[in-house]
Amino acid sequence: MRTWWFVATFFCGVGMAMWAEELMLRAQENRLEFSAPQVHFITGRPKERLQNAAPVAFDMRVSLWAGNRNYVKSTLTARFVISYDLFEERYSVTKVSAPSRNANHMSAFEAEAWCLQQMSMDVTGVPADQPLWAKMEIRAEDEHGSSLFRGKLSENGISLTDYFVELFSGRPRPGQSHWEPEAGPVTLEQLRRGKR
Repeated sequence: MRTWWFVATFFCGVGMAMWAEELMLRAQENRLEFSAPQVHFITGRPKERLQNAAPVAFDMRVSLWAGNRNYVKSTLTARFVISYDLFEERYSVTKVSAPSRNANHMSAFEAEAWCLQQMSMDVTGVPADQPLWAKMEIRAEDEHGSSLFRGKLSENGISLTDYFVELFSGRPRPGQSHWEPEAGPVTLEQLRRGKR
């Protein structure tokens, strides 16, 4: 009986370790790029709202630690508004935070990947042998959100700095759809050699 519990505990631990590292990292020159093929945020209640012709805003933040997990080296935040064309059955995405961008005629998987691609970070000056950890937070704004396009308008898009500080300093609201994939520790040297 003890052997069975030991085996079950071991595989649960392995499963949790694999689940915790859903965020994939890739080093491209001075940029750290992110993907999360196991994370699908166009699902559940947000997907229902989209397929009922309601656009849905998703707020994202990437936090990067270097050297240790005591100090966040850098963060990047952005808001994406996703809509669904009922006739074409394709998604459109607008990155409303500066610099603004958009993409059209995508599947749900392509729309999710496009959002994550916009979150790449500059890692100039980070030593190649220093351990890195990354965490991406994704929150779907629920039906009670006050506005899809909040913040201050500039020629490059909408600045949401104050909004993001308030949003990500607290926990997700009860019932709010959210995801938090993580990765690390890994070094830029390992990433450049093709490891995660």
